[in-house]
Amino acid sequence: MLDMKLSNAQIAWRAAQDIEDGSYVNLGIGFPEMIAKFQPEGRDVIYHTENGVLGFGEAPPAGEEDWDLINAGKKAITLNPGAAFFHHADSFSMVRGGHLDLAVLGAYQVAQNGDLANWRVGSKGVPAVGGAMDLVHGAKRVAVVTDHVTKDGKPKLVEACTFPLTGLGCVTRVYTSLCVVDIEGGRFVLREKLAAMSMEELQSYTGATLHVDGSVGEMTVPEGL
Repeated sequence: MLDMKLSNAQIAWRAAQDIEDGSYVNLGIGFPEMIAKFQPEGRDVIYHTENGVLGFGEAPPAGEEDWDLINAGKKAITLNPGAAFFHHADSFSMVRGGHLDLAVLGAYQVAQNGDLANWRVGSKGVPAVGGAMDLVHGAKRVAVVTDHVTKDGKPKLVEACTFPLTGLGCVTRVYTSLCVVDIEGGRFVLREKLAAMSMEELQSYTGATLHVDGSVGEMTVPEGL
């Protein structure tokens, strides 16, 4: 098993640094929602949720929740000045109409050509893809945050997905617990990696070839997250 890797909070922090000022962003249910708490100071990001809110803020303090104000993951939210409410169908019209700059989702597998599988593992569980299929093809860009390997050590970055697909060729960047990769020309292109991990070791945890195009940066995040 891996003895060095980033925590989910550290991955979320790293992903948050790349979200551009003024972006309209949808964060997937669960782990990706954590990205909002690490929004860099002074940067204005407008968050969208499929259940019909645009411009919501951070989670309220414990005990001060208004449970009429929730996101798609049923977590309590606050409202920023100018926030708007709208019908569920209008929310998906925003997604399908190409009005979101970025969607950040979790993943079971990401293929080197950008295919994403994030809603079902084989035939197990209840099918519940939610809005992900709309988001991966409606948003202008799709990024993924994920552990680099599964709980039993199998690669999540693979040559071809073996789980049911959420979308074809939709992912452009992946933030993992070990590295940051871009998907370009049907390849994983390594942009950053943990300084303490060699290329050979990183490749051994990856199910497809990692290509290098230019320099590879050091994946630096705050400690203690």
